[in-house]
Amino acid sequence: MQAQQPVGETSTLQESYTEMSEILMPNDTNNLGRALGGSVLHWMDICGAIASRRFSRRQVVTASMDHVDFIQPIELGDVVTVTGYVFDTGETSIDVKVDVQVERPSDDLTEDAAASFFSFVALNADERPTNVPSLECPTNAQEELRDIALEQRRERRNAVAATAE
Repeated sequence: MQAQQPVGETSTLQESYTEMSEILMPNDTNNLGRALGGSVLHWMDICGAIASRRFSRRQVVTASMDHVDFIQPIELGDVVTVTGYVFDTGETSIDVKVDVQVERPSDDLTEDAAASFFSFVALNADERPTNVPSLECPTNAQEELRDIALEQRRERRNAVAATAE
């Protein structure tokens, strides 16, 4: 059982930063030898959950995921790096930016492959939503990452709203 965290506690963006790497293996490919979208989404969700748990020091559940942009195909044998960090919080919710890069070391290639924004909800010992720490960005680099994520999410939401009209 987790101890109740005092309301008003803070965590930093850096404390949430998470990076995971995989090699795209045959079980995670489609009939073209490229990454299954579901496998990439799974890795992104796991990375976001780890970032949220590190930040809140609590169990979390995925509440939502914005649309995902698949930017570049990931080929069998490519190195896939998934990064995530908390960029905003609510009372019980945690927003995480998740990016995927594809690396092909033999070709000296590294490119963005996918990106999305996830929201998680922190849970207490009774598995009920509970308060999360406030986000602190004590360095200019952390402030910049937060601001970039906030602006990118705002732009994405505006673009989606414009197409719905």
